[in-house]
Amino acid sequence: MGSMRKSRLSRYKQNRLIEHFVAGTTARTAASLCGVNRKTAAFYFLRLREIIALELEAESEAMFGGEIEVDESYFGGKRKGRRGRGAAGKIPVFGLLKRGGKVYTKIIPDASSETLIPIINRKVIPDSIVYSDSWRAYNVLDISDFHHFRINHSELFADKQNHINGIETFWNQAKRQMRKFNGVPKVNFGLFLKECEWRFNNSDPSIQLY
Repeated sequence: MGSMRKSRLSRYKQNRLIEHFVAGTTARTAASLCGVNRKTAAFYFLRLREIIALELEAESEAMFGGEIEVDESYFGGKRKGRRGRGAAGKIPVFGLLKRGGKVYTKIIPDASSETLIPIINRKVIPDSIVYSDSWRAYNVLDISDFHHFRINHSELFADKQNHINGIETFWNQAKRQMRKFNGVPKVNFGLFLKECEWRFNNSDPSIQLY
């Protein structure tokens, strides 16, 4: 992605900050380790997240085929939110994961079928296999162009193929990553979410940033 233009930081310090960003260091810690002002590091990290979000937006038209896991999750808030409406001040996010491939995330207003199905139709190639849990918003997939399989979490011995472990692993990873920041402000949540997506999709993120 190259260096930041018009930055007063030396190329060496920029590279050091990028290394710390890739390693998952917070801007505050990176500032003290690199000997730069805390606000400078925070601004630099914000710009990196904006660049990542723009890169992912450019790729967002790519469709997924094969075996796809779909799921929604809720971020933020202190209380465990109910599903669907009234999720206790949390931010609902929808995710699609191609098995053996990438994840795609989108902040959504709600988890209704009216919201979720158009995203699936836009991102998933017809005739693909779609795995979901038993949330009612996915009912319409049963009469769609996809081969739809439901996961029953209460069944102790799930079919080897019939799971959404991949997307659930991503949710856990993303929430663990965000907890490091002691809560992400809502205004920047989308950038942090895209950063999580980018880290999950790139086994060596340092290559992506240089």
